[in-house]
Amino acid sequence: MNIEIVSVATVQAWIAAGKAVIVDVREDHEFALEHIAEATLVPLSRFDPAALPPSEGKRLVLHCRSGVRCGHAAGLLQGGTLDTVYRMEGGILGWKQFGGPVVPH
Repeated sequence: MNIEIVSVATVQAWIAAGKAVIVDVREDHEFALEHIAEATLVPLSRFDPAALPPSEGKRLVLHCRSGVRCGHAAGLLQGGTLDTVYRMEGGILGWKQFGGPVVPH
């Protein structure tokens, strides 16, 4: 399996084109404070590849706060059925810095 780090701009383009499944690996309280509208929460503390939303025909993109925890989550997917997993560079902090909207608390 390949793990690729992609820019926020790339992820935003994939979302707009309907070509991405976004998975937030932060914890429940962080997600509750703010999150990307299209994201599904699968916290790293109880990360289970079986809990990931279906991504057939789309790119699976992991993100966290700043980009570290999504790397750990991607590692947990090694040996699975996915060819490539994408990590969003900068996490939700990078998303907001690039002007990405969030759903607030």
